[in-house]
Amino acid sequence: MTMLKPALAAALAVLTLAACGVSPPRGGASDDAQAPSTSVYSRSESWLCRPGRQDACSGLLDSTTLLPGGTQRRDAWRPATLPPIDCFFIYPTISSDTTPNSDMTPGPEEVRVVQQQFARFGSQCRLFAPVYRQVTLAALAARVAGRDVGADPQRAYQDVAGAWRHYLEHDNGGRGVVLIGHSQGARLLAELIQREIEGRPVQARLVSALLIGSNLEVARGSDTGGTFRTLPLCRSARQTGCVIAYVSFREDAPPPPDSRFGRPSAPGRQVACTNPAGLGGGRGGLDAHLPARPGLPGQPAPQGEWAAAAQQAGTPFLAVPGLLSARCVDTPEASYLAVRTEPAAGRPRDLPLDFVVGGKLLKDWGLHLVDVNLALGNLVDIVGRQAQAYRAQQPPVRGR
Repeated sequence: MTMLKPALAAALAVLTLAACGVSPPRGGASDDAQAPSTSVYSRSESWLCRPGRQDACSGLLDSTTLLPGGTQRRDAWRPATLPPIDCFFIYPTISSDTTPNSDMTPGPEEVRVVQQQFARFGSQCRLFAPVYRQVTLAALAARVAGRDVGADPQRAYQDVAGAWRHYLEHDNGGRGVVLIGHSQGARLLAELIQREIEGRPVQARLVSALLIGSNLEVARGSDTGGTFRTLPLCRSARQTGCVIAYVSFREDAPPPPDSRFGRPSAPGRQVACTNPAGLGGGRGGLDAHLPARPGLPGQPAPQGEWAAAAQQAGTPFLAVPGLLSARCVDTPEASYLAVRTEPAAGRPRDLPLDFVVGGKLLKDWGLHLVDVNLALGNLVDIVGRQAQAYRAQQPPVRGR
């Protein structure tokens, strides 16, 4: 079984605080001073995913549903023929480059996480996923060891902003767009919304933002305030111009006092929780599509019942309907998506959900590694409904 070394686990903890665990700052240098060049994104190789080509978002994306009694059903996945909207994805920290910031050449780890978290949204939208020079795991490990290697978080942001501006100028064409990000990717998209979208004309094209696995904040008891001034949380699958955000923990293992997620940065705020299995409130069933062979840092190699089911299935995803449900929990100390595992009914009990280092379960991380996959089916369905609602809101085109 391959495990993370303790130093790397500590580095990932630093990442949580520095890159996805706090609300991004407002103000600072002017937007013009921070404006990156967009020319690099005119190159095809600067994108992991773009429409009309074979890339990280192409290939086999089928899911095998694990049914009671040990039987399986293969569910074919198909991309949308004429998707009405676009989806723009920023992937989480994953680069294994040894430099402080990653380069613009994606490794197999970037390709893998895009396939696991983003590619299935192609059933609802055109897919755009830029490569960007994120702060690497190596840089974070050096910081934990007390060495400053000069990692530059703003370089990562400038790349994301450059990709966004190139997309708007050359690809968007007035279409609605969903922003999707996890962990560091969610933090960078939150900053992009603050600097480039909120309060500007382009906000009218924002179908929604799925900012998963980061401590996005709102004013306590409100759907606005905090990280964004006016952009609200989504409370319906047909609501547009809104945000879906949550951090996930097992229901029987809530955020501990030293939790990396779920705890607000200041009094009067709370970490946002919008349950993708029940945006209107209450408990709902999670339509999880879990990687058959998890490969992200902190995910142990599959063993036991899960490994056997994955080998038999032969698809990149396994679905476990009825096995997982969730509700949002808000306490004075933390707000989070509480995930319950239901009785297995003849299906694998060793679901690959947790963050494990050296055989030890890291409860302060919760279910961070599978935040997106826990509700991937729900999120894809919501995006489809939001796309329909967005199209219905647009003024009719003359001549039709």
